[in-house]
Amino acid sequence: MNLLYAMRRANGDWFAFDVRGRLRVPVFQSSEAAMISHLRTFDMLLFKPVPLDAQLLTEIVPKGEEADVDFCLIKDPYASLKRGKLIEHAQLASKMPSLNGSKTVANAPASRS
Repeated sequence: MNLLYAMRRANGDWFAFDVRGRLRVPVFQSSEAAMISHLRTFDMLLFKPVPLDAQLLTEIVPKGEEADVDFCLIKDPYASLKRGKLIEHAQLASKMPSLNGSKTVANAPASRS
């Protein structure tokens, strides 16, 4: 898997939406796809695409809270965000590049937007 992108606001909040009481974070295969979806989704207007790595993944989902957040791969940026393919946290984490070879845990949960 190449670089994946998630949407982040300037204050550090991550874009996520609610699906039956669970947070779902859309991830995109390119920054261009993320921007197309961004322009089509009013709730994402204050967010910009950020390439994910292992450290940022732990900011979205702090260690031990993997069961509380779902990720979905958005292959078609013109389709609804709810039509993305679900990706398990462990599968996504195994594909993430690490900036310095270590993983740090931060407590900045995804925002419900």
